[in-house]
Amino acid sequence: MRWERQRIAPPSGPSGRAGTSTGRGETAELDLGVSPEPVAPERSPSGDRRVGAGLRLPEPVPIEAGTADAYAIEIRAKSILNRVPGESGVPFEWTLNPYRGCGHACRYCFARNTHTYLDLDSGHDFDSKIVVKVNAGQLLRRELASPKWRGEPVAMGTNTDPYQRAEGRYALMRDVITALTERANPFSILTKSTLILRDRDLIESAAAVTDVSVAVSIGSLDERLWRTVEPGTPAPARRLDVVRRFAESGIGCSVLLAPILPGLSDSPEQIDRTVGALVEAGAKSITPLPLHLRPGAREWYRAWLQREYPSLVPRYARLYRNSAYAPESYQREVVELVEQACRAHGMPRRPGSGARQTPEHTVSEAAPEQLSLL
Repeated sequence: MRWERQRIAPPSGPSGRAGTSTGRGETAELDLGVSPEPVAPERSPSGDRRVGAGLRLPEPVPIEAGTADAYAIEIRAKSILNRVPGESGVPFEWTLNPYRGCGHACRYCFARNTHTYLDLDSGHDFDSKIVVKVNAGQLLRRELASPKWRGEPVAMGTNTDPYQRAEGRYALMRDVITALTERANPFSILTKSTLILRDRDLIESAAAVTDVSVAVSIGSLDERLWRTVEPGTPAPARRLDVVRRFAESGIGCSVLLAPILPGLSDSPEQIDRTVGALVEAGAKSITPLPLHLRPGAREWYRAWLQREYPSLVPRYARLYRNSAYAPESYQREVVELVEQACRAHGMPRRPGSGARQTPEHTVSEAAPEQLSLL
């Protein structure tokens, strides 16, 4: 989708087509699929149409990149199930993402560059201009009912978090989980949010009829680090409660120990403390993932690192000079530390788990290219 000169406006007639300025004094007809206010917004004293989660609906004017505005951009998607490229090397073929962009504002998020496809920036725009697929549940029911659909597992949370703050307002996941349960279609959810507990009843019902997998991402227990590197997420201690609650339910909860940040959360003491807390909470499995920095995330993380931990900039420049990934020697070292901690706390890790084996990798890894963190 292209966004230059686009006007966000409700459908103007039965065809559901909205006007878009051509830049030549005309208005071209373009089906933007914009929702006719499916969620009634509140009016602030200033007249803004607020939808919650710090977001408001945009006025019918062009959306500009790089501004401080925080928008919920409501659209009616054309499709909702996404096929993963065969060369991606992940253990699933289909994903579902009710949102584009993410209010968690994690400095390192690998999905940041996807916002540039919309002519928005991969920094603040990714954090604050959230595309909401308001018809996600309806569309999913239609696609699951297709004779071509073979009931394959669907992975959620592989690009942006389905339980980010906007979900508290839109509640798209309740309809999504219900639709999957009606078809007894297996699915998995990866999140950093405690909001998933809102839907525990639906997830338990789904688990009674199909295979369901829940995973939470917790990179460390350092609260100071959390507040600056993942400012829009619940505290790590609260995410531990998600692990406990799903363990108690019998569904279980896996944990991605991710990302492990060089010089910030990778010391033996930090890893041991985090693993110990995860084991105590009842984690079903623990998979360590050292930080990777793709274009888009790379620049945003670099700016944050320069502000918060400037002494670490030279180390990162060395580690990520030639690739989005740290050298294999560093990755092996981190994975070994996690394996040692798992054994020490009575939780042997599954064979073959470790770096780069992650549901986050939904696109293939390109050949190494010359990159620069600086």
